[in-house]
Amino acid sequence: MIRTLALMMLPMAAAAQVQQGPANADFAPAFAGQTRAPALPDTAVTVEVFADGLESPWGIAPLGNGQFLVTEKPGQMRVIDADGRVSAPVSGLPDVAAQGQGGLLDVAVSPRFAQDRTVFWTYAKSVRGGLVTAAARGTLAADGSLSDVADIFVQDNPARNGRHFGSRIIPMADGTVWITTGDRGAGDSGTLVQDIETTHGKVIRINADGTVPADNPFVGRAGDDQVWSLGHRNMQGAAIGPGGLWTIEHGPRGGDELNQPQAGLNYGWPVVSYGINYRGSDVGAGDPRAPEFEEPVYYWDPVIAPGGMMFYDGPYTDWQGDLLIASLNPGALVRLKLQDGRVVGEERLLTDAGRIRDVEVLDDGAVLLLRDAGDVLRVTPG
Repeated sequence: MIRTLALMMLPMAAAAQVQQGPANADFAPAFAGQTRAPALPDTAVTVEVFADGLESPWGIAPLGNGQFLVTEKPGQMRVIDADGRVSAPVSGLPDVAAQGQGGLLDVAVSPRFAQDRTVFWTYAKSVRGGLVTAAARGTLAADGSLSDVADIFVQDNPARNGRHFGSRIIPMADGTVWITTGDRGAGDSGTLVQDIETTHGKVIRINADGTVPADNPFVGRAGDDQVWSLGHRNMQGAAIGPGGLWTIEHGPRGGDELNQPQAGLNYGWPVVSYGINYRGSDVGAGDPRAPEFEEPVYYWDPVIAPGGMMFYDGPYTDWQGDLLIASLNPGALVRLKLQDGRVVGEERLLTDAGRIRDVEVLDDGAVLLLRDAGDVLRVTPG
């Protein structure tokens, strides 16, 4: 049953910038508004607990009729009904390597789900030599079982650590699928991220059956033909917005990035970064940018440790077109207002809500937030 949560966004005095503490690095941005955008006016919101009793929820996708499919990192997938009731685990999933940051990760449904009942998900997979990020698809029956399950993407070059799997998945109406991957915890020595023949730290674009679209940038060239863009650290957020795909990735100490990845372009990790290494040393040669790399649309220092994100399309006009981002550390719902592809304002909401993992905008304008604490919040603005 949905219940009201004693967690409200209280009004605060307007500030020139969002309060976020001192930066870890002293880099100057490449252009005005690339970081620490002006603070937006505070939004009054109401917060309810929509569902609870979950174990480390990671991704959420709408099924229609008020139902949602939710993944739990240890390896379960469940259906949440319109009244917040949580189902038994969905059957038919492949084995999931729930190690470290790995496990059952994102979930999405086909744009034609009402007709084809197709579900897509990403997960950490155990293979010979270690762990990789993988993506799969299957058909969800009314009884909560998956059939015709098959991998459509399996990352190359396994690593034995349990870090930086990415990953978000977005199936498109044209039959293609976006997948984001991480550098697998290689740090600033991660040469595979800059290697176009691997899928570490890349945006991947494939067809829904796992084949490669003929218009991918590396088809017929040197490089892995699944790769769309490269030089990313650990992308845990992706959304379709103005101009197509947008992604958000974790930096080290500072340097979380919002990007709009373009075909065949390089976004710099681990050669350049707006952050520094956790131990305090420079990333690469200590430069935040170089001519051969693309600039992030926006970056954070200190970090917000981003999770999932989504563009707001609902009746609350003050948020229309804004980007809503889940923050794991310090924990919040981060709202960005964009204009002509640049960030012009930022707001932090629910700063006492703890680690928020994913965001889903509902047709009625409310927003669902997955929390690592094991519940789903329903947030209504205005």
